[in-house]
Amino acid sequence: MLAQTAQAETQHDLALVDIWSWSLDQSDDEIARLSTLLSTDEVIRAARFIKERDAMRYVAGRGRLRLILGDYLGIAPRKLTFAYNDFGKPYLTSASREDLHFNLSHSADRAVLAISDRFPLGIDIEQARPMEEDIAGHFFSPKECAILRAMPQHLYIPGFYRCWTRKEAFVKAHGAGLSLALDAFDVSLGSETTLRLERLDDTIGTPDDWSLLDLAVPEGFFGAVAALTAGTPVGLRYRS
Repeated sequence: MLAQTAQAETQHDLALVDIWSWSLDQSDDEIARLSTLLSTDEVIRAARFIKERDAMRYVAGRGRLRLILGDYLGIAPRKLTFAYNDFGKPYLTSASREDLHFNLSHSADRAVLAISDRFPLGIDIEQARPMEEDIAGHFFSPKECAILRAMPQHLYIPGFYRCWTRKEAFVKAHGAGLSLALDAFDVSLGSETTLRLERLDDTIGTPDDWSLLDLAVPEGFFGAVAALTAGTPVGLRYRS
C-alpha cells in the first residue's frame, strides 16, 4: 500500500502526456459510423487505397482521432480542421485550442495517439519484423550502429526497434520530418527505465530539452514518445 501511494504521488507531481491506443480492425458498422466524421479530403484519401483493408484502417485511425480530439475540445468531430507544417506534421486549426499538441502513429492493426496541452510531441509504434538488409546502416548514427552490431543475435531485433521508434518519435516531435538527419542525434538502444537523448547536434538544441519515454505496447510491437519538455518531469497516462 505504501509503495502504491508513493507511486501515485510521484505520478501526481509529473506533467502527463495522455496516450490512447486502439485497434484499426473495426466492424463494418463501426467503419460506416466513423466515415461520417471525416472531412471531404479524408474521404477522398480513403478511396484512393487499393486494398479495402488499408482504406478501412485509415478510416478507423482518422475517425477515432477526430472523436478523441473533439472530446478534449468540446467540438463535434466532423468540425475539427487540420493544417500541416512545411514538413507534413499536422496541427489543429479549429477555433479554441491550437495549443493542444497531438501526434498519431499506426503499425499493422494498432494505432497510438499522444496528446498534451503543454509540449510539442511525437509518437511512434512499429510491429517488429525480421530484416534481411542493413536498415540500421542507412539510418542510424555510427555510435548506434556500433552498439547494435555488438549485441547478441537474439537482442538485435529488439535493439533495432527500440532505436527506430525512439528516433522516429523524436523526429516527429521536432517537426522537421525527413529534413532532420537521423544521424544528427543518438538514442539509447537498451531497455532501461530512464531514457534520454544521448547526443544532439547543437544546431538543433540540447538533449536536456527533450524527454524520451517507451510506450507500453502489445507483444511484438515497440513504441516511444518524445516531447519538448525543457527539463519538466513528464510521465505517460494511458487512457481508454
